[in-house]
Amino acid sequence: MQGLFHFIKSNLRWLLGGLLLTLFSSFGQTFFIAQFNKPIRETFGLTDGQFGMLYMGATLASAATLVFLGRALDRFPISRIALLVIVCLAAACLGMSMVNSVAMLVVVLYCLRLFGQGMMTHTSQTAMGKWFSAHRGRAISLTTPGHQIGEAVLPTAVIALVAWVGWRQTWLFACVCLGGVALPAIVYLMKVERAPQNPDYKDPTRNRFDVRDWRVGEAIADPTFWILMLGVVAPAFIGTAIFFQQDHIIEIKGWNPKVFAASFICLAATTVIFTLLCGWLVDRFSSKVLLPTFLLPMGLGCLTLGWSSQPWVIFIFMGLLGCSYGAAKTLTGTIWPETYGTKYLGSIRAITSAANVFASALGPGLTGIGIDFQIDFHWQLAAMGVYCILVSVLMLVTARNLNRRHASIEKVELG
Repeated sequence: MQGLFHFIKSNLRWLLGGLLLTLFSSFGQTFFIAQFNKPIRETFGLTDGQFGMLYMGATLASAATLVFLGRALDRFPISRIALLVIVCLAAACLGMSMVNSVAMLVVVLYCLRLFGQGMMTHTSQTAMGKWFSAHRGRAISLTTPGHQIGEAVLPTAVIALVAWVGWRQTWLFACVCLGGVALPAIVYLMKVERAPQNPDYKDPTRNRFDVRDWRVGEAIADPTFWILMLGVVAPAFIGTAIFFQQDHIIEIKGWNPKVFAASFICLAATTVIFTLLCGWLVDRFSSKVLLPTFLLPMGLGCLTLGWSSQPWVIFIFMGLLGCSYGAAKTLTGTIWPETYGTKYLGSIRAITSAANVFASALGPGLTGIGIDFQIDFHWQLAAMGVYCILVSVLMLVTARNLNRRHASIEKVELG
């Protein structure tokens, strides 16, 4: 514990900057936007499926853009990228407060998803991946809880603000928070670059190895890259789909909306706990130890949520989802530099971040179509649960293959 406090004290500015980036990315995350699902649909006369398709289209476009825009982190100072991203996200929030047509809604959603969920999170995790080596897992685990702080506080706050000032003014408040708090704080904290210190990949007690720096073309030509993607994007697809369709879930379950909003606190708590735990595991054993198991809690949660309509089930689901979220948030920040190096990490993570955004687009779109075609959402949840179990088996095989790959690298180096 003393070592943890020393690590935080020695690296406070960088860790706090990364934490704030993930926290303020909340304004472009689905769990935040979904709080305005009903008023937006009522304002523009959209069905669940229609709004889901609009949301999917905007998010897919943001994912395509992120593949190219994310590479800027390999070329420009991170503080400069952070400044640009925060300004653009604030402008998107301002646009949402004034949106007056479906066309404008699509553009605003595109900007919220690109600069919020996409670039804010991408910038934070890429910075931690580049700036830390020996304690990369710990750095990731200490910065990603910004998401959980947002998930714990914002849903309830949004309900109160919308009731008090209206949904458009709530978005204006988000714009002010970004411009008045996030912008000066994050740019100041991250203006000084950190150089990785005491790299210890060859420490045998850590079971970690040096890896060569793969170019982005080499990485995407590696079949393992895409197999890993099948697991890494699952939390984005499933979590986003359920958050986005929460009004439909509340309706078919007969729940009070406040129950669903309160359950985000359970999600936030378990995610933080498992993020920190998995950060320690990654630094101790490597990311591969998480691969075979990190989707199993979420899969069990989906099956449980589909099986019962008791209000307490949503808390069980959120707790299990938090277990997978915590592991996934650490894993997605560490598996790529461990496997493909750090020199081209911004470019490689641009693709992985875009894939996560793409998955988060498919979730609301496909489930919304399913709802419109009267496919019982309980069966949709069951399908998500089965997917998690099947991919977990595939991740077990992949982890073993990566261990063999790294073992062969070490053998060659020892000559």
